[in-house]
Amino acid sequence: MQLYNTLSAEERAELIDQAGKQRLTLSFYAYAKIEDPKKFRDDLFIEWNKLDALGRTYVAKEGINAQMSVPAENIEAFRETLEAYDFMKNIRLNVAVEHDDHSFLKLTVKVREKIVADGLNDETFDVTDIGVHLKANEFNQILEDPNTIVVDFRNHYESEIGHFKGAITPDVETFRESLPIINEQLKDFKEDKNLVMYCTGGIRCEKASAYFKHQGFKNVFQLEGGIINYAKQIKEENLESKFIGKNFVFDHRLGERITDDIVSQCHQCGKPCDNHTNCSNDGCHLLFIQCDDCKAAMENCCSNECLEITHLPLAEQVKLRRGKQVGNKIFRKGKSENLKFKHSGELSDIALATAKKPTDIRQKIKVKKVLVGKAEHYYVKAKVGLFIIENQELNIGDKIIISGPTTGNEDLILDKMLVNGQESTMAKPGDKVTFEVPFRVRLSDKLFKIIA
Repeated sequence: MQLYNTLSAEERAELIDQAGKQRLTLSFYAYAKIEDPKKFRDDLFIEWNKLDALGRTYVAKEGINAQMSVPAENIEAFRETLEAYDFMKNIRLNVAVEHDDHSFLKLTVKVREKIVADGLNDETFDVTDIGVHLKANEFNQILEDPNTIVVDFRNHYESEIGHFKGAITPDVETFRESLPIINEQLKDFKEDKNLVMYCTGGIRCEKASAYFKHQGFKNVFQLEGGIINYAKQIKEENLESKFIGKNFVFDHRLGERITDDIVSQCHQCGKPCDNHTNCSNDGCHLLFIQCDDCKAAMENCCSNECLEITHLPLAEQVKLRRGKQVGNKIFRKGKSENLKFKHSGELSDIALATAKKPTDIRQKIKVKKVLVGKAEHYYVKAKVGLFIIENQELNIGDKIIISGPTTGNEDLILDKMLVNGQESTMAKPGDKVTFEVPFRVRLSDKLFKIIA
């Protein structure tokens, strides 16, 4: 029985594009006692795989925490797979404000010790004695109370691009770090202040509110459904947004815009910017904020050192990484010394710039395309890409897309090419084609031709 993904991310993306159907990005969580998390995990994977549901889910003896991408036409069937379990009857699904058909490109369901790494001993306090849930209008009202202290229980790289005005935003990298810090900061206000907390989707505050009630705080409140649900409610009810900027999300999008305010800077040049990226060096993958100009100049890299490494042959890059930890285990998220304009902990409620009005992704025109070939090499100095043609003819004048996990989706019109070393107007399967590409091409990239 299939309990694993059989398609690569690129193959899955192509199938999604060919299907041309709307997908919804959503999240949910539930605390419950699960006796056999492994069986629970396997049962979910089998049912969700049938529905073409993709995403990242953690299950543990304490419950479930999920971020998903589900075909809109399958949403009711997906809900039925959840409500087959009593503890998920009428569960709230936090549906994203902005959708992206490629938000997740594989289905991952993992068994963990906890669904959120909080570092707490749940045996020492009542985890069900949680703070009062507040809807968006109630949350706005309590923020106006001078007796209220509002705390952001997300990490520095999340709150930097968007937060509630006046919130305490701990300069931490993990949820578990924030709990003792906030407890110490607010120890003199346990009796008389409203402790109001929020996070992305509400799951961190479920545990945090119970923890702080156990610590002696008398008036504890939490934003129901987190920022995701808040954004949905203020739009539906035409309420003022007390949140400013972007909400960081843990999928391909890395953020969804709540207001047009940009409150953060490009970490490399200091321009107003709130777009996160991951360094293209596979031995780094540092998460940081990078504007379009720096993205082009630095080729998605966080430093000149990483840029130079990405230009080395793949075998040399792998050799450099051998025996070393990678990604976030090497670098603190967004806190490399190479990032000159990272001001962690110095957040402002004043917008630095106004973002362009976002395009509603749900209204985008579906592009029909066919796979033509794959990238073989990129000549950095000449800015020329080499591709192997595998499936279709390629002709001068064709509109093409070069697509990959790091490259994204870049389109251009083919006006000149060399086929097997000679200038030609047409290439067929088996040919090697080179042409100018004004951006870096990677070995994982695929070449598509737009046909409609």
